[in-house]
Amino acid sequence: MSIYDSVIKLLIEENIDELKKILNDEDLVDLVQLMQELDPESRVVCFRLLDKDLAIEVFEKLDVELQEVLITDFAETEAAETFKNLAPDDRVRLLDELPAKVAKRLLNHLSPQKREETSELMGYKEETAGRIMNPDYVRVRRGTTVEEAVDKLRGMKEERENIYNLYVTDDTRILEGVINLDDLVLAEPDASVEEIMNDEPIMIDTDLDQEEAARIMQEQDLLDVPVVDHEKRLVGIITIDDAAEIMEQETTEDIFEMAGLDTLKADEAVKSRTMIEGSLPDIWKVRIPFLLIALAGGLMAGAVVDGFEATLEAIAAVAVFIPVIMDMGGNVGTQSSTIFARALVLGQINVRRFARYLLKEVTVGATMGTMLGVLAGIIAHFWQGIPRFGLTVGISLALTVTIASSLGFLIPFVLYKLDLDQAAGSDPVITTIKDITGLLIYFSLVNLFMGFLL
Repeated sequence: MSIYDSVIKLLIEENIDELKKILNDEDLVDLVQLMQELDPESRVVCFRLLDKDLAIEVFEKLDVELQEVLITDFAETEAAETFKNLAPDDRVRLLDELPAKVAKRLLNHLSPQKREETSELMGYKEETAGRIMNPDYVRVRRGTTVEEAVDKLRGMKEERENIYNLYVTDDTRILEGVINLDDLVLAEPDASVEEIMNDEPIMIDTDLDQEEAARIMQEQDLLDVPVVDHEKRLVGIITIDDAAEIMEQETTEDIFEMAGLDTLKADEAVKSRTMIEGSLPDIWKVRIPFLLIALAGGLMAGAVVDGFEATLEAIAAVAVFIPVIMDMGGNVGTQSSTIFARALVLGQINVRRFARYLLKEVTVGATMGTMLGVLAGIIAHFWQGIPRFGLTVGISLALTVTIASSLGFLIPFVLYKLDLDQAAGSDPVITTIKDITGLLIYFSLVNLFMGFLL
């Protein structure tokens, strides 16, 4: 049983003790994945059951969008406790996404020291090294011995994580050198730190673009890099995990921007979040109008069938293939709309050249329809023993599949251009049009080819 299934089962059984044990014994990566999959209420319950340190680790690994949702779902005291235990750079990243009122309340819960360091980071321009740096680092002065530096590290083990380097500064925090932990551990205890430090360290300015900072770290194979102000005073560091996150974020943004889909990605994210996390009225407003269209279409399809009642009474075999015509059209339409939606979001479709893609899909639909129509026609011919009926079924299915395939691209495109939710609206609209046209084609061809039997 997966961790998700186990958690859901224990939540239903209200077995909180066992749930807490399972959650706190679980791997960090699996916990992050679990939080992404759970519904909002279950997510909050599970997060509350995590040990404090583990909860902070999990929270820091979540996407900023999910952090925002989780924070707003917490009671204020819980949100404040989680917020104040974040690393300063993670705290600032979250504040950038939160509504102003929520951000202000959380800042008021911070201690004066943490509020000051958070405000300092927020004082730098967005997407610069200063904005994403961590002001927590370990520094020593010239003249400090290796043994004293190691003792300082031991005394800070509860306050600092992922320490890769020590930084040597003067009394005014001017950066003078960097010491790798390996060199520190292997050095003689009574040696001075300036004997083993790199006195020409790579450093970056607070105003440097965050993407450029991450690129420098990648090219130089650095685990962290010091960030200095215009006077070369050490003000923070950027670590490898932050650099990796920046590179991933910037690469994704560049791809979407090159494809002209950066706005689309944001819009689709908002629509998707509404469908998953929104209130019932918000979800109803998006989904019910399309379902009403489908209901009206179903009634109209019923009227088509009613209009050909005499045909059904004359040839009973006609009714046998109604589900085949309708279901195959529905399946092809759903296939096409899914392919279109995925390609659009991934930037593989240029909406300015939509006619090209539509023509290709019409061709695909026609070829598939022909193959399926020939097969269904042969089956109908031998099953019912009426040659013209096989021809009727074959042509009807071929035309219906072609139309459904075309609608699978056309309808989502129209909804996208109208700024409507294509995920919620495509299938109901496609099904409505496809059902009516499919039945009209089928019954019209029955009357055309088999009129002598009626």
